[in-house]
Amino acid sequence: MSTSVPDTQLGLSQSEITLLRQHQQIALSQAGSSSSRAASHASSQGRLLLDPTSLQALSAHFDRLMYSIQQRWQALTQQTQTATQIQYDRAGNAIQLADAEIARFRALLREIDELQVEFDKVRRIGEIVKSFKARVETLERRL
Repeated sequence: MSTSVPDTQLGLSQSEITLLRQHQQIALSQAGSSSSRAASHASSQGRLLLDPTSLQALSAHFDRLMYSIQQRWQALTQQTQTATQIQYDRAGNAIQLADAEIARFRALLREIDELQVEFDKVRRIGEIVKSFKARVETLERRL
């Protein structure tokens, strides 16, 4: 006869008991065990089957489940690291591009300042030329 215990003796919440029952059914059906029907019968009576065969199948099932979870966790961790590195690289590239544009903008401002100085020089020279021209015209009229 199979050994079973009342659910209340395990110290688990109702959702944990439900999950344990589901996994016990999965484990026993995957193991091809005849204990699967006994586990269903025990479950219908508010009990969990705890014979060596069902416990061994449940242990192997949880080992596989934990391995699967660990593999998925590692894959997600790798994907997260890759995504983080890509974003870091993009941010670095954006900063480099921004720095290059700032440098280009500063060079343009320097050029504008130089042109403004040249423009001021040309304007002053133009004023001087106008002044000389006026003097020359005044001298020509006198002569």
